[in-house]
Amino acid sequence: MNLYYDEEGDFLEITSGNTNDCSFANKGDGLFEIVDKQTHEVKGIAIFGFKARTKNLDTLKFSLPFKFSIQS
Repeated sequence: MNLYYDEEGDFLEITSGNTNDCSFANKGDGLFEIVDKQTHEVKGIAIFGFKARTKNLDTLKFSLPFKFSIQS
């Protein structure tokens, strides 16, 4: 699992596995799925405005390994 956060852009990306042949599927409201072009498997998520969305949280906790899904 890879975690990338750009503080200046307030952008969080969480990926799992190889994402070299992936595209971003816009889910609206600054949320994106990172999807493998061949298998259509969701390989990650990207969130614009992450800090703004979580400003009322003291901490974020994840149990590893974890699964994620985006529901629209």
